[in-house]
Amino acid sequence: MKDKIHPEYKEARIVCACGNTVMTRSTKSEIRLEICSKCHPFFTGKQKIIDTAGMVEKFKKRYGDKKQ
Repeated sequence: MKDKIHPEYKEARIVCACGNTVMTRSTKSEIRLEICSKCHPFFTGKQKIIDTAGMVEKFKKRYGDKKQ
């Protein structure tokens, strides 16, 4: 490999919105996530509505919150 053309590869901390922290290596020192395997419904087995920028409210406003 050529010298001085590759970015510095250092220890990185990955931080999830739920508070889970994982140490790894990356070119960035810190990476922030909205969801990880500790809080994702697929891995936890719990159903949780993950609203991305008000999409659920927009859907309910458009189609109503009707139960059958």
